[in-house]
Amino acid sequence: MRIMDFLNKKAVVADLKSKEKKDIIEELLDALIEGGSLKKSQKQAAVQALMNREELGSTGIGQGIGVPHAKLPDLKELIGAFGLSRNGVDFESLDGDMVYIFFLILAPEESAGPHLKALARLSRLLKDKFFRDMLKNAKDAKEIVKIISDEDQRR
Repeated sequence: MRIMDFLNKKAVVADLKSKEKKDIIEELLDALIEGGSLKKSQKQAAVQALMNREELGSTGIGQGIGVPHAKLPDLKELIGAFGLSRNGVDFESLDGDMVYIFFLILAPEESAGPHLKALARLSRLLKDKFFRDMLKNAKDAKEIVKIISDEDQRR
């Protein structure tokens, strides 16, 4: 599975404005709505599912990365958004560091396989400091999509 298989190119935010966990999640969901992957009527359920997941333990996985993820009952396929926070957000990360790079993933309720494959793929690629640094230094959404797409092809 490649990141570009589920990442909505129209849901890439190169400069997140939010400074709080819930607001970041809402901003990324808004990008998915604007990108056509999520219905406006699904937003509240998505916020609730993602915040419930955060209560189990932060999806701030360390090294400046956050991967908020959840399952939604009325979703047809795996969808994702990307956001970059220029100043960083306190996402209650496992290592205590600020989070700059966000990949938000929503999966259909009945789909364990694709959801776990997407998380595994992201975690594998994001271990690479060079890749993380390229994402953090990207100027705009178009450059972010190119960086992710190139990395997808390379590995």
